[in-house]
Amino acid sequence: MIPGIAQITSGKPPAMIGKGLVACILLMMGYATLPAQKIGYVSTDAVKQKYVPAMQAEERLKQTVEGWKTELEQFRRDIEDLELEMKKNRLIWGDSEREQKQRELDDKKRQRDKFARDKFEPGGEYDRMADELYEEIWEKIHLAIQKVAAADGYDLVWDKSTDPLVYVNAKYDLTVKVMKELGIDANELERKQQEVIDGDPRNQRQQEERKRRSRRRSTSRPDPADQTDETQPSTVGDTMQPNNLPPVPLPVDTAPPVEQKGDVPR
Repeated sequence: MIPGIAQITSGKPPAMIGKGLVACILLMMGYATLPAQKIGYVSTDAVKQKYVPAMQAEERLKQTVEGWKTELEQFRRDIEDLELEMKKNRLIWGDSEREQKQRELDDKKRQRDKFARDKFEPGGEYDRMADELYEEIWEKIHLAIQKVAAADGYDLVWDKSTDPLVYVNAKYDLTVKVMKELGIDANELERKQQEVIDGDPRNQRQQEERKRRSRRRSTSRPDPADQTDETQPSTVGDTMQPNNLPPVPLPVDTAPPVEQKGDVPR
């Protein structure tokens, strides 16, 4: 079975996502001569928004980021205060005082920039913390996707959260099934999905075509009550003969009568 696209792209850096996507497309092209593959898709973003462990991890990340923003805001205020002080006293300070304050200002700006890079740049503390918090969560989500795909016979599963799709038939959306596999209440989402499926013109045409084929089969099927089973044997007396053959006449008993005592011969 071809590995699911979601398994290749999810949890990877953007550059690796692109490489994984290209590899999957080439893989699909290589299988063009084989029987049609059954392809489905899932939105891992939608799953995360309803999955309690993912929501808890997101809240923890949010609180951490808010603390970092508070520190950055303090850096900003300190820098503004220094700049204002230097502006007010630029005429009364001597060269050494101005140079000292300028060094303090430059040092404060370097600290601010280093703090921001350490926390938020790619591969920084935020990314490391997110990877650590979501590692187990992603494993559970991917396992649920694999179970659903295997149960329904899908060969490929696309993650539209990492690779958006312009159009796809909603009947191939496995998001609701994955949510239920994870124990998420997805009844409302399932209802909305069914409305989209029923309203898709392609699905309506396919449904109508199936109905027409069903009606044709039902009208062309012969009634068993109107047919004679040619293999059913017929019976004449105790002798069984195939249909359409004349019955064999029953043998006539030609034995002479038995003479009784006391009979006078003529």
